[in-house]
Amino acid sequence: MNTLHYNDLPGPEAAWFGLPNLRAMSRDYLGLLARHQREHGDLVRLRIGNERTLDLFHPELVRRLLVEHADDLIRWERGTEVFAESVGQSVLVTEGATWQRQRRMLMQAFTPRKVAGYAALMAEAGEAGLARLEPGAVAMDGLFSQLTMDVISRTLFSRPIGPDTDQAARAVQRLSEIGLREMFWPMTLPDWLPLPGKAAKRQALRLLNGLLGERIAERRQAGEVRSDLLGMLLALRDEEGGGALSEQEVFDQCMLSFQAGHETSATALLWWSWLMAHHPEAQDRAVEEIQAHLQGRAPGADDQAGLPWLTATLKEAMRLYPPAAALMTRRLKREIGLKLHDGRVLQLPARTMVRITPWLLQRDPRWWPNGPEQFRPERFMAGAADEVVRGAYIPFGLGPRVCLGQHFAMLEMQVLAVQLLQRFRLAPIGGEPAPVPRLAVTLRPAGGLRLQLTPR
Repeated sequence: MNTLHYNDLPGPEAAWFGLPNLRAMSRDYLGLLARHQREHGDLVRLRIGNERTLDLFHPELVRRLLVEHADDLIRWERGTEVFAESVGQSVLVTEGATWQRQRRMLMQAFTPRKVAGYAALMAEAGEAGLARLEPGAVAMDGLFSQLTMDVISRTLFSRPIGPDTDQAARAVQRLSEIGLREMFWPMTLPDWLPLPGKAAKRQALRLLNGLLGERIAERRQAGEVRSDLLGMLLALRDEEGGGALSEQEVFDQCMLSFQAGHETSATALLWWSWLMAHHPEAQDRAVEEIQAHLQGRAPGADDQAGLPWLTATLKEAMRLYPPAAALMTRRLKREIGLKLHDGRVLQLPARTMVRITPWLLQRDPRWWPNGPEQFRPERFMAGAADEVVRGAYIPFGLGPRVCLGQHFAMLEMQVLAVQLLQRFRLAPIGGEPAPVPRLAVTLRPAGGLRLQLTPR
């Protein structure tokens, strides 16, 4: 059996300890990694300071790493340090026994059956938000941020977020932008320092901590038992005898749900709306499907199977513009032998940092024939000519750390997409350029996105 070692792999020059590469990465992460793949292939070695890093660009290798070698991995420490600044010691950042306990408990609150119970609350949020919407040129980023923020507030606390919606949405986006910048720093400097972004970060965290803390405190003081997500978090018990979540764990999981449940869905719907506006034939087919299946009524959890084309448009939008386009980074706890698709084994030393980039996997022409950069929802319809290659489509991640909220997100996006198309026709605004993707923690259009909405 042929063996390949890390130092045998191709990669860019690492002059000056690789610092020029780090600087280029912080400026254009996706562009730099795309160039590395073009120049060096599916396995790219890169040294930055003392870090030994590896980029994987082949779906089978991604699947083997994240699934078969899951026990050999931890999340990138710098990334978890930055995320912990805003979401505490939630399931997103914990490791080992703590993560296993949290994951085991939280899975009870995010089963498809439990998520289906939130459909009515999602529809209420969509109805309320869209009823206030004036047709014409609409800032879609603001619209979807408000809608998804209201959805997560209602599902967490059984009530709309109210007048704090805009401020809370801006706070989440601010933390996302600041978080990406901080990931390229070797350490997080104290927030009280008079540095760029520190005042904005303090303000955003103060707003969100106060907002969530107040609602959780109200629930505990009232002693109410409700079936919303907060009620489930308070009622969760470890099936293996570990007891309930602590007060801090409940707060941290609420903060994670509030931020991740809002930002990623809003981002996905934002790109979906732009694609549908620019592909009227796909939009018309979705509207016909919605009208035939729902007959004018509000969508529910049981309607997902009856709206295959709409679901395919959402999946294709997440293929082209995955909300988490990058930053899937793992650290090897021990040396491993990664079996390559050509039969060789790649020996990777302990502490190697491995990066996976959904943006590139999901646009690679080898796995997405017939126009990988084209919007073609039929790729995700039953009986499609080209099957989706395992590991080439990972908008929610892969392996044991796959996103807990993926069923929630898909139902939320479907409900809001249906309600929007029931009321409005989406069209581009003449003369406005195509949006440029801008990577924060999520992938959003630089400068926002406006569309023309006409009542149906």
